[in-house]
Amino acid sequence: QYTCGGIVVAGLLYVVLAIIIKAVGVHKVMRFLPPVVTGPIIILIGLNLAPSAVSNASTCWWLALVAMAIIIVANIWGKGMIKIIPILLGVVGSYIVALVAGKVDFSSLAGTSIIGFQPFITNFSGSIAKFDVSAILVMAPIAIASMMEHIGDMSAISATVGENFIEDPGLHRTLVGDGIATALAGLFGAPANTTYGENTGVLVLSRVHDPRVIRLAAIYAIVLSFSPMFAAFVSSIPSAIIGGVSFILYGMISAIGVRNVVENRVDFTNSRNLIIAAVILVS
Repeated sequence: QYTCGGIVVAGLLYVVLAIIIKAVGVHKVMRFLPPVVTGPIIILIGLNLAPSAVSNASTCWWLALVAMAIIIVANIWGKGMIKIIPILLGVVGSYIVALVAGKVDFSSLAGTSIIGFQPFITNFSGSIAKFDVSAILVMAPIAIASMMEHIGDMSAISATVGENFIEDPGLHRTLVGDGIATALAGLFGAPANTTYGENTGVLVLSRVHDPRVIRLAAIYAIVLSFSPMFAAFVSSIPSAIIGGVSFILYGMISAIGVRNVVENRVDFTNSRNLIIAAVILVS
């Protein structure tokens, strides 16, 4: 509960930064985050995620390679809908292969019901956040790191889609949304929210950039969250398949960072730019 209190304050720090950005103007803020900074940060988001992809894939390399192969074939040579859903095809196709090979464990499905609902009110008193200075001092500073990732992800998505979302709808609005979501989640005993770099990789592969698709996905996720059986089915997906999919998604994020540097013509013959990038990458 005290950790949740720290998460609430961390979310409110997002709102504070958003107010500062709104007051001073996003252009002045982004002067301190030029492409020579955001590019390497985007590259790092992908590279920092990479070890988990390798760890998952290493549980069964051949199955991970099957997932990767399906995604690559669907994305490069697929037409119409096939080209739009390579990730889904990669998961479903490799899952079928895993079934045939006896690599799927259905033990988590035993005893699960199709519909399940835990009354929230019975757990309310035990979930509500409590505030303690020590917990806040431990948890809240983490918001600084996640805010930087937020800005990096927004830069990556802007580069992917070809629109400057940092200006419109504005970085202050996206930060407020992330911050309020985190604060509300923490207030009622849930974990913090953060932007996910994996989704940038999905945007690159599918080339579907319509926000309505994300809204529908959110509705589906909420509805399906009431099904313990569906949750158990998802957990039955072998880790190797997740690793194979992640291999491509995480690599895509880093590749977007490289593209961000190239498209903005960052001059790496300039020793100042080299030092900035070098320090970011090693840090």
